[in-house]
Amino acid sequence: MRQRLALIGCGRILRKHLDAIEANKDHLELVGVCDLKEDRLQAAVEKSGVKGYADHIQMVKELKPDIVSILTESGSHAKVCIDCAPYCKNIIVEKPMALSLTDADAMIESCEHAGTRLFVVKQNRYNKAVRLLRRALEEGRFGKLVMGTVRVRWCRTQKYYDQDPWRGTWAEDGGVYSNQASHHIDLLRWMMGDVESIQSYTTTRLVNIECEDTGVGILRFTNGALGVVETTTATRPKDLEGSISILGENGSVVVGGFAVNRIDTWNFVDEKDYDKDALTASENPSNVYGFGHIEFYRDILDCIETGKRPMLDGLEGRKSLELIVAMYQAAATRQEVRMRYIPEHVPLGRRREDG
Repeated sequence: MRQRLALIGCGRILRKHLDAIEANKDHLELVGVCDLKEDRLQAAVEKSGVKGYADHIQMVKELKPDIVSILTESGSHAKVCIDCAPYCKNIIVEKPMALSLTDADAMIESCEHAGTRLFVVKQNRYNKAVRLLRRALEEGRFGKLVMGTVRVRWCRTQKYYDQDPWRGTWAEDGGVYSNQASHHIDLLRWMMGDVESIQSYTTTRLVNIECEDTGVGILRFTNGALGVVETTTATRPKDLEGSISILGENGSVVVGGFAVNRIDTWNFVDEKDYDKDALTASENPSNVYGFGHIEFYRDILDCIETGKRPMLDGLEGRKSLELIVAMYQAAATRQEVRMRYIPEHVPLGRRREDG
């Protein structure tokens, strides 16, 4: 039995979701699309062959889909998710899940109250190269972690931001941290673990927007390792790089390309049989979105069928959002932000031998 799916938002990312639905057509059926802009809605209707709606609540009430995918501007994710939660059992929301932790918590709470499962798109976790890196990490091949670095060096000109009035605004989008680099920040936390503290600087260099087009963050992880987040949409004249590197006492890996899709370095002290797979794990996507949406949907369908806990639920999506918000806080205050309170003068629970 195929799951009936409806899409809300017919902008730039729509194509990747339509491709993913087509690739999983034996298990997915698109039944409706929705957008406030008539031209985009009509284009989506013509492309998909399904009914179009200008009102997302009307659509979910009428169609009663099994899955709703929310592809609208980031600032509206929370409202649309909360609106849809009572009418469907599964909601997929594009990154970032929201622009504030308050909204993220409201989304999680609404879905829990309605008995609806919430999934957050982080498609780069499904890249072949990233999955191989994660395998090596889970097997402990790096030993003590030393440093993790992500770089986003992409090109977004003024024309890109002028396409929609919400782009580059605090209320609906944010800058390079919350939009373009949110996937990479998620990968860094996923690989390196929880963050203890953050320092951050942002600036706007080449475009006229409210938010930053360039930002740098320095992270200290709870395991003692350090991290660097280097992000910009001011690369010219075209996209250059979207990468992650992990350095440890027993190994070093760099996954590069412009969509975290190519293994550039794979060095470990001890060899494993699957190291040869590093030579074939690279992919060559046509754009920065990569191929991960297909595998993301496949995983979601498996979760729905088996009832297993998803890798990317609302709580997991909140973790990377918390880190992004903290980076903005550090940049705004020019002060280090502590992610977790560490009690230093509280005797509660301490034994005498603890000191």
